[in-house]
Amino acid sequence: MTRLDPLADAMSTLTNASRVGKRETVINVASKLIGKVLRILQDEGYIEEFEYIDDGRAGKYRVRLRGRINKAGVIKPRFSVKKDEFLYWEKMYLPAENVGVIVVSTNQGIMSHREAKKRGLGGVLLAYCY
Repeated sequence: MTRLDPLADAMSTLTNASRVGKRETVINVASKLIGKVLRILQDEGYIEEFEYIDDGRAGKYRVRLRGRINKAGVIKPRFSVKKDEFLYWEKMYLPAENVGVIVVSTNQGIMSHREAKKRGLGGVLLAYCY
């Protein structure tokens, strides 16, 4: 089976596992991007911890959930955003102000939209979670 968007698969795996009440799930394809997005979700309090499992192929991530993810998804197409345009995209993808997180790829690395606003950076929208 070919995977067209591993990040989208990972985010839907988190959403589905949270909806059925699982405490732990496995993301079947690992990448550096997925690892960085998981780190941001961990820092924001949506997942407890995750670990990389080397299976000799692409690798996997075992993720322990907190059970509070309502929706996690990717943003396609990956819109460019300027440093003062985050409010528009928050209204588009998040349910309320100060609820949820948008993951942004900036020229200083991958970070949450709050961190990008604080640093005064724009970037490319990757994913969201609330």
